[in-house]
Amino acid sequence: MSTASATVSLPADWRDFLALTKPRVMTLVVFTGLCGMLAAPVPIHPILGFTAILCIALGAGAAGALNQWYEADLDAKMKRTAKRPLPAGRMDRQSALHFGVGLAGFSLALMYFAINLAATLILAASILFYVFVYTIWLKRRTPQNIVIGGAAGAFPPMIGWAAATGDVSTMSVLLFALIFLWTPPHFWALALFVKTDYANAGVPMLPVVAGERTTRIQIGLYTIPMILCAAAPWPLGFAGAIYGITAAVMSGLFLAMAVQVAIRRSEPEDAMVPEKRLFKFSILYLFVVFGALVIDRWFA
Repeated sequence: MSTASATVSLPADWRDFLALTKPRVMTLVVFTGLCGMLAAPVPIHPILGFTAILCIALGAGAAGALNQWYEADLDAKMKRTAKRPLPAGRMDRQSALHFGVGLAGFSLALMYFAINLAATLILAASILFYVFVYTIWLKRRTPQNIVIGGAAGAFPPMIGWAAATGDVSTMSVLLFALIFLWTPPHFWALALFVKTDYANAGVPMLPVVAGERTTRIQIGLYTIPMILCAAAPWPLGFAGAIYGITAAVMSGLFLAMAVQVAIRRSEPEDAMVPEKRLFKFSILYLFVVFGALVIDRWFA
């Protein structure tokens, strides 16, 4: 019997339910959703704006909980996830399932009645895509799991935009595309230095099934369309110089780090410093670029 399915020895408390929502991941989701909403050309009432962001957070938390419910067996085999509530035996899977489904239902109902149908449909798509397409279908079957599944994490700015405007526009699609293209180099940088974890769990991440060389090349290749997508709003007239210059500088730094990762070869007992640096910077990259978009919209 696996650790995940063993008898629960400790009672779950509020911290375990919070952990199910993947709060660290949720921070970036909420931030990009907020930036999408604030960058929209139509202002939204502060109370409605808060409600929309709350729905995005709850929806992301629901997806995280359902992901952990389904992947409890995988989490038990990986060092970085073994202490999560389910594999650690602090919660039973049924509680996680009910929590995730309930949170998803509440977030969608609140978004529909308080905001609008467009935002609700995109939020529903993001939850369903993450749970059924990425978690259940792709994660254990193909090294393209991150490429295709990355769409799930790219929806928040589009949801925020739709909450303010009631529709989808070219700019919101660009924001979606930016995160979609950012996801592979971000996660593959992580996968390079936790490859053993993924291999032990039987997850077909690219470094495990195709090797480091292919993964490094793919990181470099995906970075190119990502930085082009990040630059596009300025020449297309959707953003001004504050955003354009910030995106150019941050993209240049990202490219330099990605190239370093792409061309190097790891040695035995390699500390993977460039890969860890790229992974950490990639998170900062999204925060800064999306933050610059809001500053450009409100203060330029």
